[in-house]
Amino acid sequence: MGPDLTDLLPVRPPLEWDAMLAYLALRAIPGVEAVAGATYARTVVVDGVPGVVDVTRAGDDRLAVRARLASDRPPDVAPRVRRIFGLDADPDAAGAVLGGDPLIGPLLAARPGLRVPGTWDGFEIGVRAIVGQQVTVPGASTLAGRLVGRHGERLAGPAPPGLTHTFPPPAALAEGDLDGIGLTQARAGAIRGFAQAVAEGRVRLDRSIPLDELVDSIAALPGLGPWTAQYVALRLGEPDAFPASDLGLRRALADGGSPAALPSARELTERAAAWRPWRALAAIHLWSSGRPAARPE
Repeated sequence: MGPDLTDLLPVRPPLEWDAMLAYLALRAIPGVEAVAGATYARTVVVDGVPGVVDVTRAGDDRLAVRARLASDRPPDVAPRVRRIFGLDADPDAAGAVLGGDPLIGPLLAARPGLRVPGTWDGFEIGVRAIVGQQVTVPGASTLAGRLVGRHGERLAGPAPPGLTHTFPPPAALAEGDLDGIGLTQARAGAIRGFAQAVAEGRVRLDRSIPLDELVDSIAALPGLGPWTAQYVALRLGEPDAFPASDLGLRRALADGGSPAALPSARELTERAAAWRPWRALAAIHLWSSGRPAARPE
């Protein structure tokens, strides 16, 4: 590994750091991500070079980022770190739309520092979402860790505790052996299909295409659908992404009503029209509201 390179990223307060860390910790991929105390650490690949990045809070208005790669070239990690922690959010613009809503407005007022959790890599979060279909969040993390252990690249040299591998690239999973790690055949097939589509450019995860086009390209793949597509878009930083079929969001809207009173995905979509173009933030507030909502994947 090369020398440690540190940077300070400005933060527009408030930022609910503990809530962000809790969200990331619950979904951390073993071997790739770890949350210890007040620090988020992960393995990365920058321009083909593996390494590690860790992020801590350095006061109310900045984050301290330390990067160490197997290269002496300074890595450009700031844009992806900003995406992980939602640092480019526009709270004033979001508040102008959501603040007066009778459901989301009070949630926003109570927790103005809540941000939409992002991701270092769109392919990684897509695979994590597929693995998480119809299993518990801890169960999905276990399966993702097994996948990484088999197909990820092992780090050379010392690394923070819990970090051992980089996440495998699309080409490694498109034809990779996924038998024997606990995935159903359908789920394994969905991962291979997604990996192939990303490798061939049929699914573009660089935010270079409109939200609807991104969602359609993912949802069209076998074993995937609108929920997975919208969740991936949400974690990629699309502010209007909204997985309307999510059971947790529907429960949150029902606020303790009977199962028969749960709104349909269509009804939730209609209600959420008032939250556009900030539906992703509205979803995070509903998921975190304390209402009887199941957490997403």
